[in-house]
Amino acid sequence: MTFKRFSLLTSTTRRARLVAVASGLVTALALAAPSAVAAPEPQVKATASQLADASSAVLGADVAGTAWYTEASTGKIVVTIDSTVSKAELAEVKGALANSRAQLTIKRTTGKFTPLIAGGEAITTSGSRCSLGFNVSVGGVAHALTAGHCTNIGASWSIGTRTGTSFPNNDYGIIRHSNPAAADGRVYLYNGSYQDITTAGNAFVGQSVRRSGSTTGLRSGTVTGLNATVNYGSSGIVYGMIQTNVCAEPGDSGGSLFAGSTALGLTSGGSGNCRTGGTTFYQPVTEALSVYGATVL
Repeated sequence: MTFKRFSLLTSTTRRARLVAVASGLVTALALAAPSAVAAPEPQVKATASQLADASSAVLGADVAGTAWYTEASTGKIVVTIDSTVSKAELAEVKGALANSRAQLTIKRTTGKFTPLIAGGEAITTSGSRCSLGFNVSVGGVAHALTAGHCTNIGASWSIGTRTGTSFPNNDYGIIRHSNPAAADGRVYLYNGSYQDITTAGNAFVGQSVRRSGSTTGLRSGTVTGLNATVNYGSSGIVYGMIQTNVCAEPGDSGGSLFAGSTALGLTSGGSGNCRTGGTTFYQPVTEALSVYGATVL
C-alpha cells in the first residue's frame, strides 16, 4: 500500500493557511473597528430667526449692565457685561439662553455702562456738558447732531435750540444753530488740526476708528461689534449700537466717531475710562441723518 504523503501535507498546509487567513481577518476587523464608530455630527449654526430669538431672550432677562450683539456668520450671540453684573444676574442671562441654538460668548469689561455726561462746557444746557457730533444741513439750514440722552436734558443749548431728540431706544438728537456761520463741517482733533468730514457711512467689525470728545479729546480703537443692544438700567435700553474698544469718559457723549473723512457714529455711553480702557457704544450716524433728512456739511 502506498501512502499519499502529498495529500496529507497538502491538507495540513491548507488548514494552516485557513487559520492564517482567519487570523488576518480578525486582525483586519480589529484595525477597522475604530472607523466603525460614528463621528459626532457638527453643530448646526443658528439661523437668523434663532439669533433674533436669542437676542429677545437676553432682553427679556432685563439685566442692567449688559450689552449684546449677534453674529450671523458664526451663529453666535456675544454678551458683554460690566462690573456691576453679579454671578446670579449672569446666571439669569445664561438661563435665558439655555434652550437657544445660538452659541454664547461672554465678555467682561471694567466699570459700569452709563450714558456719558458731565457738568462743564463745550455744548451745554442746564449746567450739563456734552460734545457736538457732526454739523449737518437740514434743508440748507445748519444743525448739529449729538446724543439723544443729551438733548433730552433741555431745549436751549449754548449753540442753539433743540429741534429733535430720541432716547431711549435710539440715542440721537439735533440742535439748530443760532449762528450758522459757526457750523464747521470738520472734526477737531485736539492738536490744533481738524479732520474734514465729507460723507457718512456704516461701520464694520475690525474697522480702525477715531473718536473726538470734549473730555478726553481724540482717541482711537477698533469696532468690535454691530447692532448691539445696551441695557443702561434706569436710564433705558438702546438698540442698534456700534460697539468699540475706544475709551471715553463723561462729557464725551454725543461726540463724533469717524474713520478718515467718513462720519460713523455719535458717542452714546460705555464703561471704563481713558486711563485703563473700556467698552463704548455709538449711535450709527446714518440713522440719525435719515430721520432728520440731514446731510453732513
